[in-house]
Amino acid sequence: MNTRVLLLWMLVCIPMSGCDRDQLDYAVGTIERYRIDIAADSAEPVVALHVSEGDPVVVGQLLLEQDAAKVRAALEQAQAEEAVAHARLQEAEAGPRAQEIDQARAQLASAEAALVTSEHELKRQQSLLSRKYGSESQVNVLQGQVDEAQGRVEEVRARLAELLEGTRSEQVDQARAAYTASRATVSTLALDLERTRVSSPVSGVVESLPFRVGERPVRGQTVMVLLSDERTFARVHIPEPLRMGLMPGDRALLRLDGHAEDYQGRIRWISSDAAFTPYYALTQQDRSRLAYLAEIDVVDDVELPNGVPVEVRFPGSDSP
Repeated sequence: MNTRVLLLWMLVCIPMSGCDRDQLDYAVGTIERYRIDIAADSAEPVVALHVSEGDPVVVGQLLLEQDAAKVRAALEQAQAEEAVAHARLQEAEAGPRAQEIDQARAQLASAEAALVTSEHELKRQQSLLSRKYGSESQVNVLQGQVDEAQGRVEEVRARLAELLEGTRSEQVDQARAAYTASRATVSTLALDLERTRVSSPVSGVVESLPFRVGERPVRGQTVMVLLSDERTFARVHIPEPLRMGLMPGDRALLRLDGHAEDYQGRIRWISSDAAFTPYYALTQQDRSRLAYLAEIDVVDDVELPNGVPVEVRFPGSDSP
């Protein structure tokens, strides 16, 4: 169909449809329930399905399980590292033990005794050398031993002073930070392990199961779709001639094929934007073709099938 024929068809047919629309005193749409898409938080294979399509579910009910072996092993390793970090923190906070201090004091006493012995032997050799009975090389060896013993005394004395002073605050802070990081890792892995078991966040009905046992979803991919029991409503398009007489909270009557009685409803929401805006000027005849999306809650306590067509009338509206 070329452009000239298309324009001619629109000029002839659109006004006719507008006239028909002017006579429409009801809105049409479908019965809906909120769809809940449950996404996978793990990329591991599905190992168990506890529901089938059409099954009713309640909040917290276990729906699906994914392989948790890898996450469980990582969690056990993290828990072991947390225990080590906790022990190091306790050791840093408690400071050196009394046994360590006593051992350092004994080592200092031994080092000082060795120094005294080395000094006496050095003095004896120096005295012999002065009387021409000793050798200068032997004196040099003994001098080296004295210096070594003196260094050992200073080393042990510094170690004892450090133990008596206690653990430095910087070391305690480092140990505490390491323990906090290990705890965070354990918490994260515990949450990952919990998320391999998918539970229902709402009460409702299982709409679809995109994956079967053995299949591996991608992280973030939908693994189950639920229809919530939170509310049943009609999603309809309200013609422009009816729109001006309707407000959220107004009553509505819902009619379904195969149901003799009408069901009570109430307008919850009406879109402020038209679902269809023509490209031409909105004359009085043209704007009758506008439609506004609306959601109307079913007030009656009745279970209606999802997705079926519905007609909605509005008693008391200013419709023509």
